[in-house]
Amino acid sequence: MQTFNGLYAITPDTDDSERLIEQVSAVLDGGARILQYRNKGSDAVRRLWQASILASLARSRNALFIVNDDVELARAVGADGVHVGRDDAGIAAARAALGPGAIIGASCYDSLALARAAVAAGASYVAFGAVYPSATKPGAVAAPLSLFAASADLGVPRVAIGGITAANAGAVVAAGADAIAVIGGLFEQADPGAAAHTLATLYR
Repeated sequence: MQTFNGLYAITPDTDDSERLIEQVSAVLDGGARILQYRNKGSDAVRRLWQASILASLARSRNALFIVNDDVELARAVGADGVHVGRDDAGIAAARAALGPGAIIGASCYDSLALARAAVAAGASYVAFGAVYPSATKPGAVAAPLSLFAASADLGVPRVAIGGITAANAGAVVAAGADAIAVIGGLFEQADPGAAAHTLATLYR
């Protein structure tokens, strides 16, 4: 597996596939090293088509491609892995379905105990958040940046998520996050590629 660090772009829910592809291309060219396809829509055909295209885009830029919470979709498009929620059984099932080489990420919210359990269950990386108030998940629990120092011994990459923008990302990187997961700070900006470049530069 290539190094799992840097800018981790997460796609917004959208039916506008053309715009999504255009924005993702710009974000990858701007320096995102990991791309997660996140779409909670019910249109399975659209999701498969979007995921297939984005997987190809990520491969063409030597970026990792992760699917949010859908093991079968991840397998169908040849994704590098999947990101799952708090259920340890979900981690084990994803590992069994996708194999030992797959990247399995786990949301751990504000809990170091959940992170330790996730690693024990086979997670490849853990995500803490929301580190800042998030428009995507306004009710998300707040996760202090001190978690990154406290989790330094986990032995897997630690991702920060939630409300991260160019204005506050430096503090997150300084706190020890191996990667910063960003949605609105990229895809809601006038120039997603420029926003990606600014954030990716923090890891160079």
